This record gives sequence, C-alpha cells and structure tokens, in this order.
Amino acid sequence: MDVERLESILTQYEGYPQDLIPILQDIQDQYHYLPKDELKVVAQRLNVPLTKVYSVATFYKMFSLIPKGRHQLRVCLGTTCHLKGGQRLLESVSSHLGIEPGYTTADMQFSLETVGCLGSCAQAPVMMVDDKYYARMTIDKVSKVLKLYKE
Repeated sequence: MDVERLESILTQYEGYPQDLIPILQDIQDQYHYLPKDELKVVAQRLNVPLTKVYSVATFYKMFSLIPKGRHQLRVCLGTTCHLKGGQRLLESVSSHLGIEPGYTTADMQFSLETVGCLGSCAQAPVMMVDDKYYARMTIDKVSKVLKLYKE
C-alpha cells in the first residue's frame, strides 16, 4: 500500500460517509483501480462498513477492483454504432492491442471495454481513449489513434 499517496487523497476530505464516492473516484484516478488495502483504510476513516464500500465500488461501472491500464479504451456498441461498424472497430482495436474486451495489455498501458452508448450517435461509430472522443472511427484510423497513446 502506498500510504503517502492514499493520505494525500484522504486529507482533502472531512471524513464524512458522504465523501465515499469522491474519495473512490480520486483513488481510481490515482491507481487506475481500487486496491483492497486502500478500501479498508477508507472504510475505517469514514466509519462505514467495508461491505458498504464494496457495494458502492461494485455498483458503479466507473470503478474497478482489478488493475486497469494507464489508458482506458471504450468502444461503443450501441445500436447506431453497431449498425455503422462498431463491431468491426472493436475487432480492430482488440487485434491491435492483442486483448479482448475486459482485459488489460501486459504492459499495463491499455484496458479495453465495450459500452452500450457514449452519447454521440450522430458521429457513429465512436470510441473513447480516456476522456477523449474519437468520432466516425474506421479500422484504418485505429493504429493512428493508438500510436498517440503508446509510450
């Protein structure tokens, strides 16, 4: 456990139970997932049962209990994106990264997931890398986009 990093997050809050979600968001941003030991400390600091912390952490899709890559890739498979090539886009991204949706590359650089909608149906098919949208994606554009994020 990285005590200093966790303390820098926790000291930003008053320690009330209603701080749980913002604290979990900050931990997720820092660690790219919610480590078990850190969740135990959060439960103690907020004086809430660990089961409540886990119930919140597993309820919201934005949280992960398993390590995620440095960059989060989301490929939309909603109806419009699906009809405009979302599945082919997903297959291309998956092939370039060498992972299936729900997994992380061995170098911990990328995690890939599918989503039901990214809210940009008029620009389908759409994918996101971290917080940036890539609209009207084609399989020819995948390598160019991924190259922007590779180290």
